Amino acid sequence: MRFSHSMLKLLLCLCPMLGAMGCTTYSTDSTEVGVRTRKVFGAGIEQKVYEPGATYVFFPWLSDWATFDIMIQKLEMTAAKDRGDRPGDDAIVLKSTDGNDISIDVTVTWHIDREKAPQILARGGRSTAIIKEELVRPACRAYVRDAFNELHSEEFFDRKRLLEKSEKAKKKLMEELSGEGVVIIDVMPGEQRFNPEYERVIHERKISEQVAERLKSEAQAAEAEQNRQLEKARGDVQAQIAEAKGRVERIRIAADRALYENQRTAKAILGEATAKAKGIEKQNKAMTGAGGRTAVKLRIADALAGKPILIVPAATGTNIQKLDVTRIVEAVIAKEATAASTTSHDTD
Repeated sequence: MRFSHSMLKLLLCLCPMLGAMGCTTYSTDSTEVGVRTRKVFGAGIEQKVYEPGATYVFFPWLSDWATFDIMIQKLEMTAAKDRGDRPGDDAIVLKSTDGNDISIDVTVTWHIDREKAPQILARGGRSTAIIKEELVRPACRAYVRDAFNELHSEEFFDRKRLLEKSEKAKKKLMEELSGEGVVIIDVMPGEQRFNPEYERVIHERKISEQVAERLKSEAQAAEAEQNRQLEKARGDVQAQIAEAKGRVERIRIAADRALYENQRTAKAILGEATAKAKGIEKQNKAMTGAGGRTAVKLRIADALAGKPILIVPAATGTNIQKLDVTRIVEAVIAKEATAASTTSHDTD
């Protein structure tokens, strides 16, 4: 029978009476399942799995009781002294394909299949600890060793290859142990160790690889800086070209504007000069006629008007006489006007 926690107090009160009848209580922790074995009346292991965190009452002379921890378990096989399932060096030792002896730490996580607890008990596993030592541990060491034996020494430094072989070992273990009521969760490789001579070679190689990687990084950084400087120089040149083109364009525009202004000025000067030339030409034509001669005379008269003109005789002793220019000009004008009038009538 199974009792809940609420009934446990009542059960404890009845323990003296049950004890007198020969009954005993059996319990499971919150992470355990129980398996009962009948001694009489259908003797054998019950296929029923008793749930975690409960208390059951049986007659001890009729029953045996076994419990199994169903939480995730860890099998840690390592050379480290401060951890692992066993004291001392418990790492798996194997030989690589190129003949090197290698020691590697391996951790396997697993748990008991609660539904198969009766089968586990039937095969002789009375507890989780016994299953771990007598079933899980030997199988893990064997299949992990077989899988890692397929690797070359250098492949132990390739994490991807290690995980591939770990997965292979996991599949083999699942095939082997699932029927035994054991579920394999993961196989995880850890630190590995080589013989001293090979360790020295590997150490030197690592140093060489680190130096090579550093030089490669420096070269890449230098190349990147060079490319950056080149791009900057290209940008500067393009900027200078653009600036020069801008200056040329501004100069061209200014020159075009100056040319236009000069052409306008030249046209204006030419127009003015042409107009003056035409005026002078007309004036010259006018001057060649009678009117022109009259105009010249008038200008001379205007220049001499009001100014006394003295006539000095060539002979000695002759009196100096004044000439009235105004009267002479008036007479000339009258004569020219008469001549112009006569010419006009003749033309008509």
